[in-house]
Amino acid sequence: MRDPNGRVLTLELGAILLMAMMCLPLGGCGGDIGDANHQVNGDVHIKAGDTAKSADSVNGSIDIDADASVADANTVNGAITMGAKASGTSLRTVNGELAVGPSAHLSGSLVAVNGAISLEEGAGVAGSISNVNGLITISGATVGGGIKTVNGDIAIIGAAHVDGGITVQKPAGGFVSSSANVPRIVIGPGATVVGELRFDRPVKLYVSDHATIGTVVGATAIPFTGEKPAD
Repeated sequence: MRDPNGRVLTLELGAILLMAMMCLPLGGCGGDIGDANHQVNGDVHIKAGDTAKSADSVNGSIDIDADASVADANTVNGAITMGAKASGTSLRTVNGELAVGPSAHLSGSLVAVNGAISLEEGAGVAGSISNVNGLITISGATVGGGIKTVNGDIAIIGAAHVDGGITVQKPAGGFVSSSANVPRIVIGPGATVVGELRFDRPVKLYVSDHATIGTVVGATAIPFTGEKPAD
């Protein structure tokens, strides 16, 4: 399966995003198309302190202000950002960044195809975090359902805590060319990853001598001292 830009997706992520793409042109599978929270070509803004059942766009970004609450936010071409202490269930995009601000919380998952994912200090995601392409940064935040990527780099830093391990999958079809990007995985001082760290393709895995991790399968950890790897 390929995304709208022709890039290959894994079957699992492709199925999730295909469902989102089918729903969005109809107003988010139940939303009223054209209202402020359901757009086709336009941004959506959930103001500070407001509560919304859903927020959807096809070609537009979604901004969720501090202390706002949105059960589900979905877009195809656009970023989704959550302000400090905002809350929700799940965020999904095909082409765009997902950014969760300080002390914001999600009871579900974060799913992107082509886009970076970031969690700031004190943020929490009860479910999983997954993408195909793009840097995943967990900075002093918590993840309950593990992290999964195909081509993305991962940085777990500060007092971050990840349950459910890390998985780096092979691309769809299982072929990794010799010229392909080698994902860079960094687990910094004070960070904890509970569960298996499974790598089904070549990666560079850097683990601080002050980090705690589970069993590593498919890679050899490169230890480092200080705040970050030398290279």
